[in-house]
Amino acid sequence: MSNFRPVDRETGFLLPPSVDEWLPERHLARFVVDVIEGLDLTALVKAYRGSGSASYHPSVLLGLLVYGYATGVFSSRALERATYDSVAFRFIAANDHPDHDTIATFRRRFLSEVEGLFVQVLMLAREAGLLKLGTVALDGTKVHAHASRHRALSYGHAGKLEGELQAEVAELMRVAEAADTADVPDGMSVPEELARRNTRLARIAEAKATIEARAQERYEREQEEYRAKMRAREDKAQRKGRKPGGRPPKPPVAGPRPKDQVNLTDADSRIMPVAGDGFEQAYNAQAVVASESLLVLTTDVVQAANDKEQIEPALKKLKQLPEALGSPETLLADSGYYSEANVEACVEATIAPLISPGRERHHLSWKERFAQAPPPPEAPSAVQAMAHRLATPEGRQTYALRKHTPEPVFGIIKSVMGFRQFHLRGLQQVKGEWNLVTLAWNIKRMFALNAA
Repeated sequence: MSNFRPVDRETGFLLPPSVDEWLPERHLARFVVDVIEGLDLTALVKAYRGSGSASYHPSVLLGLLVYGYATGVFSSRALERATYDSVAFRFIAANDHPDHDTIATFRRRFLSEVEGLFVQVLMLAREAGLLKLGTVALDGTKVHAHASRHRALSYGHAGKLEGELQAEVAELMRVAEAADTADVPDGMSVPEELARRNTRLARIAEAKATIEARAQERYEREQEEYRAKMRAREDKAQRKGRKPGGRPPKPPVAGPRPKDQVNLTDADSRIMPVAGDGFEQAYNAQAVVASESLLVLTTDVVQAANDKEQIEPALKKLKQLPEALGSPETLLADSGYYSEANVEACVEATIAPLISPGRERHHLSWKERFAQAPPPPEAPSAVQAMAHRLATPEGRQTYALRKHTPEPVFGIIKSVMGFRQFHLRGLQQVKGEWNLVTLAWNIKRMFALNAA
């Protein structure tokens, strides 16, 4: 005879008398609450006027967001539902249920304050002995924008659409003028059709103006680069006393190109190459990660698909960290960040750079792996000194940490936490959301390190 537990959905029962008893002693939700209680939320609390109906405390709303991002619950509606369905979210919300508008408004309103809280969490990690600066690694990952690439409008296509719409407006105007004698199809409203096309024309004009402004910025940047190349070419000619070989650089062309485009949903996002040889509407999310703890130290989000210009901003942000956190000794980065200027910038910031000058080969032979270090060059430049260090066994071993530092962090954020797309739009908004994501990652990582 089968032996089953009884199924009874009608007999009443009492829940634990305290919400504190709903979760195990060791649970990420408890840790999130403990960390947030250790933060200084004065700036958030003072932002509330204190009048009207009672507000939810910032610690509750921040806890819901952090735990949500740490566990793959991002939308404000999903967070609201979770306060009913999930014991962990009930615990964080103290058995209350903030509505989705409240959660969404809080997230938008206090994104800029998250950066300060980010540093406070790093300080807590330092005090707990979980964070040590020393070797750090910089890398970037493409994160999809909250916009489809099919909503991108090119400058050439915009001009074509503009001509077609203007022709339709002229035709509709003729129909309107002859409305007494012309046959207007049933259900058609000429004023509504005109208004619809005029609205589209206004949006196209706005898109064209954005593309033209970007083209002007690009032209000014390229013009400066062209002048620098010409000056270098002239200096070389004067030193050698003859005309330098090779073709002279071409001057940049002003004005937008036909394929220059803007996304109508999120104008700040850009078409970027992504894994799998495809292109998506995306942002380039940057992070500096401590190699020993895998905690994120600084973040940024940029519109450039190329990483070459991201070393100096990262160094500047590292310098702005509190002195109590310590100072990084070595910076690791892949070949996408390599340039002579970037190497020199690291040296000037008193951080030893280990930036690969080219794509790394896989599966080195045993002879290459155990080769003796070459003799150091005499009076080396910053680039030569770095190249020599990369050629030593110690340098190769240190540089190998790069693949084990930011890449696992990005992998867990995307595949485990499920954050593959921004949920906000606009560059400043996604910068704040990336801070929130990495803040959630740091707390989740601290929770794991505490168990070790």
